[in-house]
Amino acid sequence: MVNIMAKVAVISTKDRIYGVNKSFELLGINSIKNKHVILKPNFNTADPPPASSSMETVKQIVINLKKIGAKSITIAERSGPADTQETFKKKGLYSLGEELDVKIVDLTALSKDDFVQKNPEGNHWKNGFLFPKIYDTAECIIETCCLKTHMYGGHFTLSLKNAVALVPKKFMGELHSSKYQREMITEINSVFAPDLIIMDGILCFVDGGPMDGTLKESNVFVAGIDRIAVDAVGVAILRILGTTPEVSNGPIFQQLQIKRAVELGIGISSAHDIEFLTDSGSSEKLVSQIKEKLSL
Repeated sequence: MVNIMAKVAVISTKDRIYGVNKSFELLGINSIKNKHVILKPNFNTADPPPASSSMETVKQIVINLKKIGAKSITIAERSGPADTQETFKKKGLYSLGEELDVKIVDLTALSKDDFVQKNPEGNHWKNGFLFPKIYDTAECIIETCCLKTHMYGGHFTLSLKNAVALVPKKFMGELHSSKYQREMITEINSVFAPDLIIMDGILCFVDGGPMDGTLKESNVFVAGIDRIAVDAVGVAILRILGTTPEVSNGPIFQQLQIKRAVELGIGISSAHDIEFLTDSGSSEKLVSQIKEKLSL
């Protein structure tokens, strides 16, 4: 188990550029300079946020990575159920790549040789899963996820669930048909570790998801390095806004995605291990509400 405090930035804002910039500032990220960075967004489809990552958020993350001194930046992603290349075109990802000198990788276009077999001990996948070498050998991984529920068995789709697109589509039938779906989502996360997670919660789905649902203005950015901490805070925010019974019931650290992550030592083991960083009085007020939900 990881026994160190996990810093989580909570930023009340309606401005995505400010949210991204303040995430980097509050966390004092300095481990990216001179590294080849892989950026993992949430592009299941080309639907507007929170169904998929905001291109404004993605662009501002790239700008910050360049400012810090990243040697190179690659955005590597798989869509689903939508076609990946069409999603990239509709989102304007190829144009962004040309504008900011970012390499764009469609994970569905890779060959079998571009993946490595992963079969972690005690996992719930029948024979493990394939994982892209580009992430397996990455010097630095940055994630940006959305704030939303998941109607197809995941219950919520935050940073842990964002990893599912790293596994090829052919494994999705096994995942979605398993009673261990939420544990399997987490087990993908056991084979890599991001250096930064930025959750864009300007808008969220409090039910439905991942493509559509009841939309609310949550007006928040959440950022950190610890996926358990980030997701626990995300679940707390969904509860503050009023969400599904599946996401609302029981202690947050007993939610199966989070519980399995604790078992695997992916991050912190309790809410007491979170150190909150804020930028304003409104952010501090939100943190007080988050702490209340985390303590239940």
